[in-house]
Amino acid sequence: MNILLELFVVTFRVLWAFVLAAAKWLVRPKEKSVAGQVCLITGAGSGLGRLFALEFARRRALLVLWDINTQSNEETAGMVRHIYREMAEAAAAAAAPRVGGDGEKDALPHCNLQVYTYTCDVGKRENVYSTAERVRKEVGEVSVLVNNAGVVSGHHLLECPDELIERTMMVNCHAHFWTTKAFLPKMLEMNHGHIVTVASSLGLFSTAGVEDYCASKFGAVGFHESLSHELKAAEKDGIKTTLVCPYLVDTGMFRGCRIRKEIEPFLPPLKPEYCVKQAMRAILTDQPMICTPRLMYMVTFMKSILPFEAVVCMYRFLGADKCMYPFIAQRKQATNNNEAKNGI
Repeated sequence: MNILLELFVVTFRVLWAFVLAAAKWLVRPKEKSVAGQVCLITGAGSGLGRLFALEFARRRALLVLWDINTQSNEETAGMVRHIYREMAEAAAAAAAPRVGGDGEKDALPHCNLQVYTYTCDVGKRENVYSTAERVRKEVGEVSVLVNNAGVVSGHHLLECPDELIERTMMVNCHAHFWTTKAFLPKMLEMNHGHIVTVASSLGLFSTAGVEDYCASKFGAVGFHESLSHELKAAEKDGIKTTLVCPYLVDTGMFRGCRIRKEIEPFLPPLKPEYCVKQAMRAILTDQPMICTPRLMYMVTFMKSILPFEAVVCMYRFLGADKCMYPFIAQRKQATNNNEAKNGI
């Protein structure tokens, strides 16, 4: 094809992509069904992982929950089973009056909904692969993979032990490679699946004091984007990807983090429930990326076009340049208190 003609076609497709994106703002796309599909969530024992599990349970997905903490993972599973029971009872009550009619045809699928729990340290490659093999044998192939597990060290770079830096990189970034390598082959074979990367706004722009966390989240974002392009290049359009980049979420992970007090009322930490509901809407409508709140899109864009010194000025005005320092100080105090209690 003549390069000028091809350039014209590409320009048209780019403009058409803008039109489609604008249309989705005006007309909400229909959410797809995940009923009966196997959904695996890492870090399901607490925080966003637990909320993702509950949301997928309400949509009748068959859940596989991974967490390093067995007790908290089982607590999440108990909540999921409660939702399953409520749905089964509601479906049975709704179908009862239709006996002899089309009740069997109209009844919602509520049978065989189960939740499986596995204690897995996603920071250890062998543990990921062995647990993934157990999942395939005991549950089946995974259709929806939610890479959610994450940790933060809470130390300044020069005060952070190398072991904690490695741990942060392993859990927040490397684990995404291992879980994806474990479950992507079958998705490619079936040309069906969905891979969700729960990253962070700190994977798009950074701040001081959390170098290891930012690096791990930048790595997760880069991995996700490259994987998305690879799937497109392979023309595997049946496999969807969604990148989730929320602002600071009020889960306690960054307790003490503060921006400028005059700005804070306009940009408070996100409620976990709101964050997950927004992410679920993006996942179920096959949205490639979701930043919450939408202001994060603007911050990312400005960081890309402004001179570095201009970005520094904005950070200082917002109080974002040292926003993590109170959090780090609290973590250090807590560590000192624990050492004192243990007589170290």
